[in-house]
Amino acid sequence: MLSKIYKMMAFRRKYVKNNYEKLGYRREDTMEIVDRRNKIVAKMAIFICALLIVYLFASMYFIKHLYFGSKINGRDVSGKTVEEIKKQMTSELNTYTLNIRERDGKKEQIKARDINLKYKSDEQFQNFKDEQNPFKWALSFLNTKSSNMTAEVLYNKEQLTKQVDNLSCFTSSNIIEPKEPSFKYVGNSFNIVDQVKGNKVDKDILLKCVSDAVSKMETTIDLESANCYITPKYTSKSENVIKARDVLNKYVASKVTYTFGDSKEILDGSTINKWFIVDDNFNVTLDEEKVKEYVKSLANTYNTVGKTRSFHTSSGNTLNVSGGTYGWQININKEVQDLIGVIKQGQAVTKEPVYNQTAVSHSSNDIGNTYVEIDMGNQHMWFYKNGSLIVEGDIVTGNVSLNTATPGGIYKLEYKEKNATLKGQDYNSPVSFWMPFNGGIGIHDASWRSVFGGEIYKTNGSHGCVNSPYGLAQTIFRNIDVGTPIVCYY
Repeated sequence: MLSKIYKMMAFRRKYVKNNYEKLGYRREDTMEIVDRRNKIVAKMAIFICALLIVYLFASMYFIKHLYFGSKINGRDVSGKTVEEIKKQMTSELNTYTLNIRERDGKKEQIKARDINLKYKSDEQFQNFKDEQNPFKWALSFLNTKSSNMTAEVLYNKEQLTKQVDNLSCFTSSNIIEPKEPSFKYVGNSFNIVDQVKGNKVDKDILLKCVSDAVSKMETTIDLESANCYITPKYTSKSENVIKARDVLNKYVASKVTYTFGDSKEILDGSTINKWFIVDDNFNVTLDEEKVKEYVKSLANTYNTVGKTRSFHTSSGNTLNVSGGTYGWQININKEVQDLIGVIKQGQAVTKEPVYNQTAVSHSSNDIGNTYVEIDMGNQHMWFYKNGSLIVEGDIVTGNVSLNTATPGGIYKLEYKEKNATLKGQDYNSPVSFWMPFNGGIGIHDASWRSVFGGEIYKTNGSHGCVNSPYGLAQTIFRNIDVGTPIVCYY
């Protein structure tokens, strides 16, 4: 090749020499230029030849050796033969250890022997070498794809799962459960308690990370950066958490003063703070069951319907009378809703509970001094209004022998009706004055009777009603109001 170059240079020099006059140059100048150019061409030719020789020698080298910069599973195998690669990779495989970094600086390991780790085949190394064309080695500096390989490995999946299961981070005594932020009631208000990050690992995520790392022959997994930990969804700075705290503090600022005559019950944050439900997304609701328990406690204390009362009779005796429908009775369901509304407004209010029915007063004698008194043992009835006796007289009550005796207890007049007809299974009786106080049992005139009192009620009594002389029933009817207590006793 060099001889050809020299012949070309001589021909060019001769050509220029023979034609220098035609070119308009002095002969000496022209020859100097030609000589200078010939030297440059010669040097370039020598350089190109040298490069070509180096390239050819390198190509011969890469027939058996990998490109420079070649890596298998991140390990440098530059310039190695296939046999050398097998030895290197086998050696590294046998000593392979996957290091698992956990929180608080703790580390654990899974070793190759623990999972029966091995390469899928040695042919993959030869295939990797075969894909590298030795005459295209220079292009490998531009295309690194041909210089990198991930060698496939095999391992025992059951043994790998067992190794993961046996990691100390899954020992129950070592696990600190993560906790969402919470609230603590201190000094009449709620404070946010910071979340607990904990160290509980999601086993499924970790197992996948370990499998991927082993497959790629990676040597380290950081559980934090790999997001293997189960973490709280919210922090103490989350908007939802702050909003929930503000709602709670609004609610516990409520103060409800219940009045029961001269008695009071004060409900405030010291009790209300125990009634909240905060869900997983920090939505705040009132526990209606706990609100109901509180209202029921009020009802148990202040309801008087059916309770035993001490009653001073017209005969001068003092009796305990129980049962009946008269008295105070809180409407629990409606009061629960009323109370929830007050708390949600964060209000301070004084109120009475919502009642199904009321009595004359909240004193121990909630009957007052206007009432009907029925002494069924003596078959006599009195009507007092504002403490004054309006009328009294003998009566006939329910038939004892037929088990239709008039029930004892304290009731209230439900309504009154003039010229009513009382109907039953075996009777149809028109009356002038009808005053029911216990369902179908009431006070009424009984024109079909000419005698009242005595022991008539034992064998010839009513179906449960209080039979009265016309005048007695009329006087009571004209003076009594709906809701008036009616006391029945033996």
